[in-house]
Amino acid sequence: MVFDLIIRNGRVMDGSGNPWYHADVGITGDRITIIGDLEEASADRVIDADGMIVAPGFIDIHSHSDYPILIEPEGQSKIRQGVTTEVIGNCGSSAAPMNQGLREYRDKYDKSQLGEDFEFSWGSMKEYLDLVRSKGISFNIVPLVGHGTLRQNTIGNDNRPPNEEEYREMKRLLTKSLGEGAWGLSTGLIYTPNLYAKTDEIIELVRTIKEYDGLYTSHIRGEGDTLIEAVEEAIKIGEETGVRTQISHFKVCGSRNWGKSEDILRMIQEARDRGLDIAFDQYPYIASSTGLASILPPWAHEGGAEKLLQRIADPETREKLRAEPTEEMEDWTRLLVAHAANTPEYEGKTIQEIADQEGKTPFDAMCDMLIAEDAQIAVILYEMCEEDVQRIMQDPNGMIGSDGRAMSPDGVFGKGKFHPRYYGTFPRVLG
Repeated sequence: MVFDLIIRNGRVMDGSGNPWYHADVGITGDRITIIGDLEEASADRVIDADGMIVAPGFIDIHSHSDYPILIEPEGQSKIRQGVTTEVIGNCGSSAAPMNQGLREYRDKYDKSQLGEDFEFSWGSMKEYLDLVRSKGISFNIVPLVGHGTLRQNTIGNDNRPPNEEEYREMKRLLTKSLGEGAWGLSTGLIYTPNLYAKTDEIIELVRTIKEYDGLYTSHIRGEGDTLIEAVEEAIKIGEETGVRTQISHFKVCGSRNWGKSEDILRMIQEARDRGLDIAFDQYPYIASSTGLASILPPWAHEGGAEKLLQRIADPETREKLRAEPTEEMEDWTRLLVAHAANTPEYEGKTIQEIADQEGKTPFDAMCDMLIAEDAQIAVILYEMCEEDVQRIMQDPNGMIGSDGRAMSPDGVFGKGKFHPRYYGTFPRVLG
């Protein structure tokens, strides 16, 4: 028996949950042909894996590589971790579908992250996936449709429910995308415009993906003080639609909420016992990462980034915002700037440190930075505890997701001081 490649003497962990076992792996072309004793077989290439683990490529169940794979298709940060499949389009935001209005919005506000030469040249999910294939990316992708993307295509960033015509258009776009290769729907219920949706709107859309056996994933509506209520909403959506449900990057934020992971894990197991196919994913760190603008209250975001910038620039409106501090604003020493394209000197510093340096209050320092960066600032938030992280990781209903994007150290996304999960999620879990 002759193979293109034989991996000999390794400890095989096949992903089924069974104990590891010694075996050889024979590969022909791009397929594993046989796993077993191949002592008598030969191959063009042989790898001695004695003392090593041989496993399938890892699935990054929660990533944000939608745009990066068009710019840096080699995706070194993922391949070097052993990731060979990524689920993209998470947190309610996907590259497709995209109409002309959304294209113009992205062209105005996303170029600082993607580079001025980047072109939003596609419209449909099919056109996007065709473009991805033409780049020759180094791993597989599982695309989701973002609920916020559907809203931006139909309602824009308005804080209101869709009318009947807009509902029909969102469902049409979703159905078309599912037929073109999307695997489900995602929500990001702390982000504009996702957060303006009531539960009934989400249920209506999730029902659409059931006939495709689609997956519903959710960055839930709250991960701190309202965590329990947010998980209850996710469970309700899953149970009322019968659709597989995934709670994204499950975490417990804020010291007064630490320990709630026990309650949430029990709620998830009870929902599973009732028959709901629900699970969660997690990254192995006590710090999260998101856009700095997201810590402002929901009303500040109405109308999109342009309106947000106008509000924080207006002294009277800024004072109203100052009077409504969110959970994340309680300790400015826990907010670290990861990437700021126009003010890279702030990267690696906390908002408190920047405020002290500038002689401002932390709130004013934040607002002024957002204005300078067109609201495009990435931050790292130290808001979880190790006990919750470990408890969540030990639960059998969980998976691992980086919540990061594929990047290369010398590429456009190599700038800044990003969260270590981009490169370290899977090694940290294994270590």
